[in-house]
Amino acid sequence: MAIHLEDYAEILEDLPHDAQDVLRGSWNEAARVFSSRGLDNYLKGAVALHHLNRDPELVVTYLQEMPEVARAIGEETLPDVVTFLLGMASKTSGQVLTLIVGTASLAAARLGDESLFRSYLNVLQGMLAQAPRGMRPMLEHLDQLLTQLTLGGFRRWVNWGAQAYKTDFEGQVRYFSLQSPDALSVLQTERKGTLFVDVQRRLNIYLRAMWGRDFFLRPTAGDYESREGLKPYIERFVIHIADAYDDYRPLGEGTPDDQVVAGLELYRAAANHCAAHLVFTRQPLSMETLDTTQMAIIEAVEDARVEALACAQFPNMRTTWLALHPPADYGDPQNVGDLLNRLARALLEPDSRDPHPWVRQGLSLFRAEQDLSSNQISWNIGVELAHSLATLPLPAFNPRTDVLRAPYRDDNRTVWESEEYNLEAALEATWAPKQVRKTVSVMEMVHTLDYEFAGDDAQEIWVLPTEFYLDQEGVTINELEGRTPVSDPFHYHEWDYQIQLERPSWVTVLERKPKLGDLETIEQIIIDHKPVISRLKFLIESMIPQGMQRLRRQEDGDELDINAAVRAMVDIRTGQHPDTRIMMRYKRNVRDLAVMVLLDMSESANDKVRGQEYSIMDLTRSATVLLSDALDRIGDPFALHGFCSDGRHDVHYHRFKDFDQPYNDLVKARLAGMQGSYSTRMGAALRHAGHYLGQQPKNKKILFIITDGEPADNDVRDPQYLRHDAKRAVEELARNGITTYALSLDPHADQYVSRIFGMNHFTVLDQVERLPEKLPMLYMGLTR
Repeated sequence: MAIHLEDYAEILEDLPHDAQDVLRGSWNEAARVFSSRGLDNYLKGAVALHHLNRDPELVVTYLQEMPEVARAIGEETLPDVVTFLLGMASKTSGQVLTLIVGTASLAAARLGDESLFRSYLNVLQGMLAQAPRGMRPMLEHLDQLLTQLTLGGFRRWVNWGAQAYKTDFEGQVRYFSLQSPDALSVLQTERKGTLFVDVQRRLNIYLRAMWGRDFFLRPTAGDYESREGLKPYIERFVIHIADAYDDYRPLGEGTPDDQVVAGLELYRAAANHCAAHLVFTRQPLSMETLDTTQMAIIEAVEDARVEALACAQFPNMRTTWLALHPPADYGDPQNVGDLLNRLARALLEPDSRDPHPWVRQGLSLFRAEQDLSSNQISWNIGVELAHSLATLPLPAFNPRTDVLRAPYRDDNRTVWESEEYNLEAALEATWAPKQVRKTVSVMEMVHTLDYEFAGDDAQEIWVLPTEFYLDQEGVTINELEGRTPVSDPFHYHEWDYQIQLERPSWVTVLERKPKLGDLETIEQIIIDHKPVISRLKFLIESMIPQGMQRLRRQEDGDELDINAAVRAMVDIRTGQHPDTRIMMRYKRNVRDLAVMVLLDMSESANDKVRGQEYSIMDLTRSATVLLSDALDRIGDPFALHGFCSDGRHDVHYHRFKDFDQPYNDLVKARLAGMQGSYSTRMGAALRHAGHYLGQQPKNKKILFIITDGEPADNDVRDPQYLRHDAKRAVEELARNGITTYALSLDPHADQYVSRIFGMNHFTVLDQVERLPEKLPMLYMGLTR
């Protein structure tokens, strides 16, 4: 269906005349680049920028540059650009905003990936917060910077200048305009040899010529976190490869020129290795019953298998790959990593001379296989070699350090995930348009919905803010055919203690509807804990506010205390000194506080308590039920939330009870359905809980967190990283008037919990089985 500018007449009228002329001139190009949804975002973004009333060139530049950005990396980033500009409007001038928009197409073309472009916007956001004076000169030299630096190098170059010239405004201008020796020195340190964006087209043509099929390559910010960078990896049949490679020098700086491997050759070696995995893998291997040592050996053998099959078709690949392996060293191995690298090299060499018995065993097993078409042989050889390795006097295998050192090798996740290569799936992962989600009214849903039972591949998904009940069944469509709804994402920053900076919008929290359990579970908890409930009864009754309380015999008050006044008059008549406390005052007893109970629902909560049949989650559920019953009887407003995490992009958050909800059977059923899973990204959960608690109009706000372990997540290796972030989150909550108190079920928590929550703000429960009794008592002791 043709898209016409006249269809957007109302939006067009809101634009200034200059912008209207530019839009009419570039409309045909925009209509070719954007979908109808993209065009809508494109025009609404222009109107939003116009309403800022800043530099009139801002809207004109936006209309001219955004189609080029969409052409380079897709239209999905356009709302991010507009949101970024609106957020930065209060921090910088309209001219700088115009310059950001004017260079956006350049950045998109150089980075070549929407996720990298979003990270680039994060770098700009951090720079505006730390070194705003340097933004204009930096953008004026952006082409030179992105031609020489990766996104990670660019980020470190910016952070170095922002920290070094934090209070020197003239120094900021000199540094970011590349006029200071420091700027050129750091630039030289961070620059990379060959950028992916410069060789991407050649790599695509090369792979097509070699393998006779198309492969899809995507850049990743390989050195965004550290200069060592990330290994290549394969995901959904798409090869993800670092955005830059230096020339490889196997002997360090003293490597002779004839042994230096150029960055382009390294790209070809990495791409060929990943292509070999895709071509020669038919089904994934099972990792059940395997430990990390066995998996590492199996991966090394599988690499050798696909490379052997590739070398059978293209013999010269062997020479290229061997040049990127560490030089042969036949001395005594110091760790498992040394042996793994020697095995990898030996399996690739046509006539290996490695004398080590374990390496010779691996060679013998591998070369005894006549048919390498099945990856099951890698599993068999790897397991047998792992048994032999256990007899060698070497330190235990360390997954962090005992890795394959050849820079072209991928991270081997595809060994355990990949099936036979699927061109359509790769095309969809690379180019498929994103699904549109749209919030609609009930009448729209009733009268214009095409197909209420559409699958996940639907072009457009309509969302009702409330449940849609079917009259004849008396249930909702979601209950019949749908899935558990997930909220819109909540993005929170995270504190990086190593660079002493916040990572903006680094963590994504997704709220999920809690599952319902059996109410009999809660009833049984009440029956099992009747003695505890009896002991708490009188303490709870003493804490229930009595409303208006009359205080008699006061010197000052609201009205006369008749009985005290009569006694005083009698004393005067009898010649005695009267009691002057003849007034009466009314006092309103109200507990002005709100309480949030945050439950750690990580996988470790499913562990059994030592010597018992019940789990930590069972104890947490019991304690929460008893505390909730006490809070409900006292009348304190409270909320019950829980969390777990599956990486920074997916922090699960469950709201069992909100402040405005009664404590009823629905809440109890949700508590009965609690299950532990995934990890514990505590800082993000604390910030999200603080978001809700901060909205309560109470003078005192308390956040209780019940956890059985330290902060951790599957995408964080540094154990200190999330501890420091959780500490930062607690400090942020304190600045907002929220007191955080931790109840830890980890007997070793003293080592870290005091640093996170502060002295006198935590309790470590050594006897976990006493949790149901301790939690209500602790709360009442803190809030009396």
